[in-house]
Amino acid sequence: MTETLERSIKDITQPEPLAALFAGEHSWWAQKLMLSSDLDDGTPLRSFFADGSFNAAIDRYTAASGGADRRAVVSMWSLYYFSGLTIPYLIARQLRRRLLPVSFDEMTIAVGEDGLPRAFGVPHAGWEDRNPSTDSFEAVDPLLETHLFKAVDLLKQNGISAKLCWNNAAVYIDYALRLTEAEGAEPCRSDLPLFVRGCLPNGGVNPFSGCVRQVEDEGEYIARRKLCCLRYMLPGIPSCGKFCALPEKRKQ
Repeated sequence: MTETLERSIKDITQPEPLAALFAGEHSWWAQKLMLSSDLDDGTPLRSFFADGSFNAAIDRYTAASGGADRRAVVSMWSLYYFSGLTIPYLIARQLRRRLLPVSFDEMTIAVGEDGLPRAFGVPHAGWEDRNPSTDSFEAVDPLLETHLFKAVDLLKQNGISAKLCWNNAAVYIDYALRLTEAEGAEPCRSDLPLFVRGCLPNGGVNPFSGCVRQVEDEGEYIARRKLCCLRYMLPGIPSCGKFCALPEKRKQ
């Protein structure tokens, strides 16, 4: 976490219950991100990827989905992982000004009977964000630095490329950032800086650059991926239509 960010937050001594951050139309996400102490069947993420639990989950999802291509299975699994992690994190930060502790080394994960990620656990209810920003880089900085680099590194060792991992994460980050724009604001039809600039603020390579583009399709502006997520290779799972990177798959 950057020094600037550390100075902009303070510990919450009597935090609002974590589930309360996801009230109303966002209540669904309280089932996806909760305190680790409330996630009874949660496993530390470090152990999950190191002790064979991840491969067991992939085997279960392979059987449940009827998938035959490991790349497609792992890619689809990662879509559940990244959505369950990034969307509630950004809802909490952008709408409720709560910075959640999402360090990979401190979180837990629980998977369903089909092997897909069911919920994540965080060690505590987080901090109050005293200096909120509309900058897309700053919004995702703690998530990127403390979790995503590690998760992508592990996933790329297990069946899919790092570029595909980043693209899978990017679509949910783009969705969540637009979802949490000021209520009543005109929808932004421009690409967010996070997906345009080649460098991160610290000078490092931006892995999200080019992952998502706003394009007009039949009069509608949509976020189109750079790389296909391969879901079309799994039986019974429809393509993502207009959002797909592959022209031949968009009408399916």
